[in-house]
Amino acid sequence: MAVDIVLPQIGESMTEATIGRWLKRVGDRIERFEALVEVETDKVSTEVTSIASGILLEIVTPEGATVPVGTLLARIGETAERHVSAAPAPSQETTAAPEPVRIRRGDGPPITPVVARLAAEYGIDLSQIRGTGAGGRVSKKDVLRYIEMQKAAAALLPGAPTAPPPAPEAPPIPSVSTAPSPPLARETPSTAPVAEAPPALPTAQRPPITQPLPDEAILTPLTTMRRMIADHMVRSLRDAPQATTVFEVDMGRVLAHRDRYRASFEQQGIRLTLTAYVVQAVATALRRVPALNTRFTDEGIITYRRINIGVAVALDDGLIVPVLRDADEKSLAGIARALNDLTERARARRLQPDDTEGGTFTISNHGVGGSLFATPILNRGQSGILGVGAVVKRAVVVTHQGNDAIVIRPMCYLSLTFDHRACDGATADAFLAAVKEVLETYPEQ
Repeated sequence: MAVDIVLPQIGESMTEATIGRWLKRVGDRIERFEALVEVETDKVSTEVTSIASGILLEIVTPEGATVPVGTLLARIGETAERHVSAAPAPSQETTAAPEPVRIRRGDGPPITPVVARLAAEYGIDLSQIRGTGAGGRVSKKDVLRYIEMQKAAAALLPGAPTAPPPAPEAPPIPSVSTAPSPPLARETPSTAPVAEAPPALPTAQRPPITQPLPDEAILTPLTTMRRMIADHMVRSLRDAPQATTVFEVDMGRVLAHRDRYRASFEQQGIRLTLTAYVVQAVATALRRVPALNTRFTDEGIITYRRINIGVAVALDDGLIVPVLRDADEKSLAGIARALNDLTERARARRLQPDDTEGGTFTISNHGVGGSLFATPILNRGQSGILGVGAVVKRAVVVTHQGNDAIVIRPMCYLSLTFDHRACDGATADAFLAAVKEVLETYPEQ
């Protein structure tokens, strides 16, 4: 009997995903729990595994399609056999999953609320877009592609009008749970009416979406991850006034400790990196200066009771920030082990959406590429992000027993970008000074 493979809900916040790449072709043999297809959400790229062994009989949802949770993706079984759903038949007590809401647009096929919102934000006439969904339905991907093609055409045609920017979002009103020991304060989006969308540009003024590119130009379609990163960065800079302060840190004691204990950690299967020391120092500093473990809202500043530190991991096609939870409660070995697990799963694209949620502060170790210092952009919903530069031997002046001397020391720049609404420069400097103190006084034993 054939089995239906549907898009599972990978994480409690996931509602839809984009089919990235099929790892098997029709007719291929696949085993139970073997990776079948890569899917992309607004958080991560991950793999959907097969729930049964057999032959891939049919691929129902093509690559590039954005579909809601529960959508039929493929069928697996033996050649030429009939298929049955792997899910049990719903009983009278079981409520079927609700169908995604559809909105009708004149005489055309229905559209989803997401498509309607994008059209309103960018002032788009959906009749100008050729839908690639079922029955000619305009999908979210169709709208995003149309927006990008408009922007590209406008850039190549000087003076051509572009689509108006999206209307500003209504600020969220936090709703902090009062249940005992909640994992993290969560915010509920405001129910205030959305600002009126700007009027659509006349169709005749829009640059044609089929405008050919010059021979010397190449248009590279955006991946889901790149599109989400771009949107996140723009919104972050738009929403928060960001400032950066930079400290210089002597990493000599940290390097001495790592050299002493690296072998013993490796015997336990733990790779000891400098990032683990930085995470430990940041967690300690956040306890001393909790103003950086916050989120600014119009109703007030939310201070998180847990310290969940996100660590940026570079991928071939973008960046992802898995979260190390309760970092202040972990030993150096515990932090290093958790970092090893998160980074390995991130690079293997095996993170779950929940692995990237709930962060209260972020670390970006841009020094791994040789960068000395940077001004990182805040992760939305947080008040601080720490950039860690490369550790480089430099000549510095040190004072010992009242005498100055020039010595060679392993130095590192730490740059803290902070939300100036949540704290001021003096507070940010106090936090960074605490991080510096922990690293420079790290016990060598």
